[in-house]
Amino acid sequence: MSPLFPALTNDPSGRPALRFGERSLSYAQLAGAARAVGGRVREATGPLAGGRERGRVAVWATPALETAVAVVGVLLAGAAAVPLNPKSGEKELGHILSDSAPSAVLAAPGDELPEPLRALPRIDVDVDERGDAGRAAAGATLGGEASGGEASDEPSDDEEPALVVYTSGTTGPPKGAVIPRRAIATTLDALADAWQWTGEDVLVHGLPLFHVHGLVLGVLGPLRRGGSVRHLGRFDTGGVARELTDGATMLFGVPTMYHRIAEALPSDPGLARALAGARLLVSGSAALPVHDHERIAAATGRRVIERYGMTETLMNTSVRADGEARAGTVGVPLPGVELRLVEEDGSAVEAYDGESVGEIQVRGPNLFTAYLNRPDATAAAFTADGWFRTGDVAVRDPDGYVRIVGRKATDLIKSGGYKIGAGEIENALLEHPGVREAAVTGEPDADLGERVVAWVVPDDPQSPPDERELADHVARRLAPHKRPRTVRYLDALPRNDMGKIMKRALPA
Repeated sequence: MSPLFPALTNDPSGRPALRFGERSLSYAQLAGAARAVGGRVREATGPLAGGRERGRVAVWATPALETAVAVVGVLLAGAAAVPLNPKSGEKELGHILSDSAPSAVLAAPGDELPEPLRALPRIDVDVDERGDAGRAAAGATLGGEASGGEASDEPSDDEEPALVVYTSGTTGPPKGAVIPRRAIATTLDALADAWQWTGEDVLVHGLPLFHVHGLVLGVLGPLRRGGSVRHLGRFDTGGVARELTDGATMLFGVPTMYHRIAEALPSDPGLARALAGARLLVSGSAALPVHDHERIAAATGRRVIERYGMTETLMNTSVRADGEARAGTVGVPLPGVELRLVEEDGSAVEAYDGESVGEIQVRGPNLFTAYLNRPDATAAAFTADGWFRTGDVAVRDPDGYVRIVGRKATDLIKSGGYKIGAGEIENALLEHPGVREAAVTGEPDADLGERVVAWVVPDDPQSPPDERELADHVARRLAPHKRPRTVRYLDALPRNDMGKIMKRALPA
């Protein structure tokens, strides 16, 4: 297998690879710092039985330069990185550590680690911010002693684990998805094809670095292409405008970020000009409401494109850079990815009619290999012929575009003999001027089987739109059987770190 990051050994230009605020590293400087980290990782892990696979190391994944250097160093050492969310509670951290059994933890020198991590050997990733490649290379320490390890030990087997990323558990503790090097390389190369992504691109984002979106796409993606990434540290519209005006060509974000952009655009012409000049605006991790799509397009002349992926599959589909950026869709399957919709009995949904709902199943080189220490969960996730059950439900338009309508467990509503996806009702509700946020669920109903329930955050809490008005609004846009039968008003919807609505946390 070829190296994951060819530019680390073949970039004499001195151009920046990473920039976090005022701190940056060129490719040569990143190579020196990452190889130093890799040397300490090899000392901490060593080969496992048979010499085939190195161990795992935890990475305290703050939105900082050190996190990016740490993960690249782990990959160069041939080990697997376990990114940790700095906001995780001690119980969750304890579960991840006992499950993944890392040999060490990597962190920036000034980071104070919580109690569950203090028993692990600590590797400080001390990146010299003056940009001296030699000093940066000497900055990886284990227990305070410098290491000058320079060699890369990338494995030749592309099935070797690269990351173990823990998924948020809804009915139990998080499961560690083992992501092989093969999945990272094929996903990033497929996105390069779909997005015409090259080494000339400069990506800006403010995403967390313990998820696939921010880490794999947002950091490893530019490095594989030989381009640059500028991380905002913390998302704000001013930072987006500044970086896009200063040469950045691509923006990655989640719907919450694009919603804030849409809200800011009417009073910020500089932001509108900056977005208009971007080559690509990409949203992911959850569905971007159609209303925000249209507001951004109207103000900037640029449409946001969406893609669809999961921790276990990395990326499955995307709107192509040379395709139609159609609001409410996640495009077509990426090169190498097979995708089908299935009924509850496992039979294929044959109709590409934009209405026939089925669960998405995917197959391809982008998939994870297993849930760590969970052969039962791994077996249950796949069909006998190797298709991964995503748990997401969707429809396909006649031209093959995929539209996600929700999660099978929480967003597929069976009402009056119809299968209804919550997502399209949520989009319709968000088009009402009196609705700021919306979520849709199903509740048992003696007559219908399930009734559609809308959870609404009104734009004006003192004068919310009434239930009949919202029901008629949805019925006119979609169909009468999709209208909400019950509307409940909230001050805010519960969301996770990536802006996804946590429907299981809605009041009973």
